[in-house]
Amino acid sequence: MISLRSHAISLAAVFLALAIGVALGSGLLSNTLLAGLKDDKTQMQHQISGLTDEKNALNEKLSAAGEFDAQMSPRILRDALKGKSVVVFRTPDAADDDVEATSRLVGEAGGVVTGTIVLTQEFVDANSSEKLLSVVNSPIVPAGRQLSTTSVDQGSQAGDLLGIALLTGKDPAAPAVDDTQRDAVLAALRDTGFVTYGSDRIGAADSALVVTGGGLADDAGNQGATVARFAAGLAPHGATLVAGRDGSASGTGAVAVIRADSSLAGMVATVDDVDSQSGRITSVLALQDMAGGGRPGQYGIGRGASSVTIAQ
Repeated sequence: MISLRSHAISLAAVFLALAIGVALGSGLLSNTLLAGLKDDKTQMQHQISGLTDEKNALNEKLSAAGEFDAQMSPRILRDALKGKSVVVFRTPDAADDDVEATSRLVGEAGGVVTGTIVLTQEFVDANSSEKLLSVVNSPIVPAGRQLSTTSVDQGSQAGDLLGIALLTGKDPAAPAVDDTQRDAVLAALRDTGFVTYGSDRIGAADSALVVTGGGLADDAGNQGATVARFAAGLAPHGATLVAGRDGSASGTGAVAVIRADSSLAGMVATVDDVDSQSGRITSVLALQDMAGGGRPGQYGIGRGASSVTIAQ
């Protein structure tokens, strides 16, 4: 008969053997697992390195293409806007580089920028719509002219007023607007916080270029729609183009809103890659095309673009 002491020793031996087996097995498993993970890590490092090389190569090609466009732009744009003038509007999210570059290219094309007007955040804010409409519909409307009653939202009405004041007009029979009347319109909008501009007097122009940003945040509300309708308000008075950055053709951005509405797209041209040299060149060529009687087109690489640039 097995004594209690012998039984206890047997159980201890069994548990010791199990513990040793688990320890040895865990070590073997751990070594195998670690070796496999190391192999996976090495493979991933090689993949990352390869993708990084591809990315760098693509960036170099894009940089070279941009440099080529920059060097060729004077030849491409020579005299494209000779004898023409452009007034530039920039939205709150427009990039300085885009505004400066497109304005410079207008000059390279032989055109003149008559001034740059900044649309403030209050201009595009839905909460300020009643205030803006009250200013727009005040007695500052130039004598002999009247605002359209077709669209009465803040963007359309403000665009109509600034189109009357700043653009030379597609209707030669319409009463001319003099510098004093133009100054009064701009001063009223500036003094109420809707626009800002420099100290130089802003003159009349043949065309309007509205420079905006990229995609808008989810909480942007109707800011993109306001800019789109503002451009449509300008359009009856002169060729109008809205130029946005990468992402502007998606979501609720002004470019996307225009392209989604056939009536707006039939009035206003758009470019969705003004952050690239090719998009900036296209913006100038599109203004030239419309100044010559061409219809507004939708250009770039984003959703709704009909072509990358103007066919020459």
